[in-house]
Parts: sequence; structure tokens; C-alpha cells
Amino acid sequence: MSTAYISHSDCRQHDTGDGHPENSRRLSAIEDQFVATGLADFLRFFDAPEVSENQLLRVHTRGHLASIESMMPADGYARLDPDTVISPDSLVAARRAAGAVVAAVDLVTSGEMDSAFCGVRPPGHHAERNRAMGFCLYNNIAVGAAHALQEHDLKRIAILDFDVHHGNGTEDIFKDDQRVLFCSTFQHPFFPYTPLLEDAPNRVSVPLDATARSAEFRAAVTERWLPALDEFQPEMIFVSAGFDAHVDDEMSYVSLTDADFRWVTEKIVEVAERTSAGRIVSVLEGGYELNSLARCVETHIRVLMGLQ
Repeated sequence: MSTAYISHSDCRQHDTGDGHPENSRRLSAIEDQFVATGLADFLRFFDAPEVSENQLLRVHTRGHLASIESMMPADGYARLDPDTVISPDSLVAARRAAGAVVAAVDLVTSGEMDSAFCGVRPPGHHAERNRAMGFCLYNNIAVGAAHALQEHDLKRIAILDFDVHHGNGTEDIFKDDQRVLFCSTFQHPFFPYTPLLEDAPNRVSVPLDATARSAEFRAAVTERWLPALDEFQPEMIFVSAGFDAHVDDEMSYVSLTDADFRWVTEKIVEVAERTSAGRIVSVLEGGYELNSLARCVETHIRVLMGLQ
């Protein structure tokens, strides 16, 4: 199976300052891992285009776009909130990050590629329709999903989010859209401390205690996600691939392992093969301990490609 890796050097220019966990070393660690393990020889690399304003406006308000642009500093740093730092090159990085997911959708729906992984930053799943937060400026995966619905006439898509932090932005954007099934697992209570919505036909939210390990995570996927996905029958699957629930990552208390991320990717691939002609677009979200991040992204992509 063919998998695209979509990124851009501009994503490394999003400077968040010394000591910030969401920094350019994340992409360097991932791409160094590809070379060290030989995975680079099997991937096709694509440069991410910049997203268009119209593509952003499918999921964000015009006021949101204007607010971010007005806050961009000419030099130094600015903060959109206590956690979300921006610098002069952050806007173009965010446009590339969202544009990568649009490009991934086009590659996969056309059949040129079976799947795609977007190695981009800033991440996106906390960005709400009218608010940037939690390191996120635009909701990259939501932009791509809306593009799939609008331009490729898909009727049902699923977004699966295993980042340890609740994907509040994605939920906010699609909560009333019955074409989108949003399944998530996340530590709770924990950042972003947004209210939990009740499950709905298009939403399966599984909060995990801080003490959660493999058994609790796998039960959530097996008992809650998989039945919902089989009933919904998505035509394409999107993955908010956050690896910050790893036991080595200090950004949370949930303790998953490399094997858990391999397992959940295998389950996603199985569902995609049953329902979606194998079509998967995966997008980097969290993951801040560089060694575990690099290993888990490599494993995630190997499973997408059918390489063991």
C-alpha cells in the first residue's frame, strides 16, 4: 500500500520559543527516524501547499482568521493564550499545516495514494470555529474533512482522535454535522477542560482516568469506537494522531506504549478496509517526548503501508 508523507519546511519556522514543548524538533525527530530505519525509502514525499481562505472558511469564521492575522508579531513572540505562542513565520506554517490535509484528501480520493500522513505543525484539533487555543491556530483535520465533503462529494466520514487531550475544536466544528462521526479517547479531567457532551449518533467520546493504561484504552476502542464505525460505514477515515498518551511523555498521566499505538492503527486500517476502500488521512497532533514520538509515528505509518 502506498502512503504519502506531506510536510513543508515552513512548518519548522513556527518558532514557539525556548522550552516550549511544541517545537520544530518534533518534525526533525520524526524525519530522522524515517532515514535511520529505512522507512524513507518506501514513502512518497510531498510539499504541503498553503490552504486557501475559502477552505479555511468552511470551518472557521472570518473573524477568527482576521484575529490570528492581526496578532502576528513583526518580530519576537506573541501569545494567543497562555499556551499558544506565535512568531513572524507562524501564519505561513499554519497555512501549510492545513493545506497539507487538503492535499492529502486529494491524493487519497483520486487513488494516487492509498493513505497519507501529514507531518505538520502547528497542530490543530483544539482550534474551535472561532478560537485558537492549545498550541493550535487552524483546525487542520477539520479543514481537510470539510474539503472531502465539499469537493469530493463524500457523504460520511469519520474522524478518530487518540490524542491524550480532548479534541474540543473538532467536536465544536462538527457536533451538528451528521455526515461526520467523531470518535475520541482522552484523559479526563484534563486540558482543555471543556464540558463533556453526551454521546450522539455522530459522536463517541470516551474519557479515560489518569491511571488508564493499555487495557482501558483498548477497551474504549473495541467496545465504543469499533461498533459505531461499523454502523456508520464511513467513506473515508481521518486520524488525529496524537502520541502524548505515551508512558514516556510528561504531558499526561495516561500510560500507553508503542504496542498500543501499533494496535489502534491496525484496528483503524481494518475498519478502513471494510468500509472506506482503505482510504485514511492521518494528521500529526500531540506527542512531545521526541524518542517515543518518532518511534510511534514510524510504526503508525508502517501499519498504514502494510509493512511490519
